[in-house]
Amino acid sequence: MSHNPYCSPSTSRAAKTSGVNYIPPGLVRSFRERLPSEVIVFDGGVGTYLYEKGIYINTCFDELNLTNPDLVAEVHRDYIAAGADVVETNTFGAGRFRLAPHGLEKKVHDINRRGAEIARNAASGLALTAGSMGPLGVQIEPIGKLSFDEARDAFKEQAGGLLDGGVDLIVLETFSLLSELSQAIRAVRELDSKIPILAQVTVNDEGMLLSGATLEAFVAEMANFDVDAIGLNCSVGPKAMLEALERLRPLTKLPLSVQPNAGAPQSVGGRNIYMTSPEYIAEYAKRFILSGASIVGGCCGTNPGHIKAIRRAVHALRPSQRLDRADSALRITAPAAVSVVRREEKSLLSAKLAARQFVTLAELVSPKGVSPSAQVQKARRLYEFGIDAINIPDGPRASARMSALALASILQREVGIETVLHFACRDRNVIGMQSDLLGAWALGVRNILAVTGDPPKLGNYPDATAVFDVDAIGLTNIITRLNHGLDLAGNPIGEPTAFHVGVGVNPGAINLDDELRRLDWKIRAGAEFMITQPVFDGGLLERFIRRVEPLRLPLLCGIWPLVSYRNAEFMNNEVPGAQVPTEILERMRRTTTQEEGFREGVAIAKETYDRLKKDVAGVQLSAPLGRIEGIIAILE
Repeated sequence: MSHNPYCSPSTSRAAKTSGVNYIPPGLVRSFRERLPSEVIVFDGGVGTYLYEKGIYINTCFDELNLTNPDLVAEVHRDYIAAGADVVETNTFGAGRFRLAPHGLEKKVHDINRRGAEIARNAASGLALTAGSMGPLGVQIEPIGKLSFDEARDAFKEQAGGLLDGGVDLIVLETFSLLSELSQAIRAVRELDSKIPILAQVTVNDEGMLLSGATLEAFVAEMANFDVDAIGLNCSVGPKAMLEALERLRPLTKLPLSVQPNAGAPQSVGGRNIYMTSPEYIAEYAKRFILSGASIVGGCCGTNPGHIKAIRRAVHALRPSQRLDRADSALRITAPAAVSVVRREEKSLLSAKLAARQFVTLAELVSPKGVSPSAQVQKARRLYEFGIDAINIPDGPRASARMSALALASILQREVGIETVLHFACRDRNVIGMQSDLLGAWALGVRNILAVTGDPPKLGNYPDATAVFDVDAIGLTNIITRLNHGLDLAGNPIGEPTAFHVGVGVNPGAINLDDELRRLDWKIRAGAEFMITQPVFDGGLLERFIRRVEPLRLPLLCGIWPLVSYRNAEFMNNEVPGAQVPTEILERMRRTTTQEEGFREGVAIAKETYDRLKKDVAGVQLSAPLGRIEGIIAILE
């Protein structure tokens, strides 16, 4: 099992005296010939075994195929001497995205081809060679901006080198996203329709894929492809993997593989050491076989000693004793039929936009303390004035404030006005995002603005850790899935949400083509309206409107009344996309008092509003210095 960091294979003719059944070179039966009637033993960890041999953890293990091929061959030979039927190439992380940090992205084909040649030569007819391919190491759609086509091309690049190097089969391993695994299979099949494929996912202690997907979903997805076997590897030790195997076996008739870690690593003297003994692994190998596994081996932390113990366990059991409990059809629990709510029925705001009625949003920022009374009073006055919804930023400028979700719930409950909740990716991983979104729905929030979020370095806590599991595109995808009754992993949630989801756009982006490309991704992900960054240059927005008009997505213009010349300079120089024309800077420079600056800023904002309101679906108005009379003055 060629898992980096830490995993791979074996010793040619030493196998004659190792106590395993020796097969003369050239007479090793193919993977497909052996699979129906034998228990096939794979190797153990390549990366961890290289680590045991003194390779530093920060080394690019895959590059060793070029820089130290003798050491890689030694690993393979050790595993074959221990009794491995199959050795995996030292290429788990040899895709372009994992190699790029090492400056090796242009050597993908060479590293993979050489890895295959090293393994094949080390096997010397004593074992089969499997081309190891792991996940890309970057997020793909729906939560990342790498498209399925781009992901498939990256996998094809790696698979091409392995096939050219002469591998006997391909092992796709340690996957957690089924969509990514599917693209890997497609890539291999586009290059070679006949090569055997083993597809493996990694699970947690509860037997779920690390993405949250179920084993049922895994089996259902693999039913769409021509694979020879499926299975589990990495992440957990033998006990948790046995429990997952027992759940997996009744779901499919495909042969199954199991390659656990040697338990969890322990830090000993500054090195990560796996403590699970070969004897313990061997005992579980017997249980794997009796529970229906056709392929057994090891992953991170396992070494030739573990594989030798597994080989002894296999000899202790006749293959005929393997239980075959796949005597039933796939039992997939399909999500209950859900009724997806139409856009115009999601909220009062969505209904007005769908009816092409002009909408007005006013922005109120959460308090820095525990009392929302001032915001409640302002919201009540704006509601009475006729504002359609209150827009609530989520930790603007990376500041610590009352939860935007809490304020949204309070305003809706105490004032009765709808809110548009900004939802930032900075502070939550994808687990927290889904939890908070479900909570927002339960609290009555119906409008969400999906934003990536300001980085911590912009705020008072520049050393704070940002999460950014996904950006605004991935977040929009998550919301859309919830609106269809599914979580990110494809599991049903019961009653679907019906969020009206918006996204931000930047008409003043330095690279407008890239901004529009991202906007297109957001729309594909499910965006239903867009709100601009603050606009001070009417001409700039008019040019932007012409570019986005074909998209036919409601556009709300962000208007921010300036309060001083210093404020105007800040917006022009430090807020991305906020371009303040020279004539406006000059007007603000001529103001001498705070009140005069406030009045002039409101006057400029009103001029912008009057000029642009006929061309947009609505406006989002900010309250300068928290003074909502500026918003009212603009609309009056």
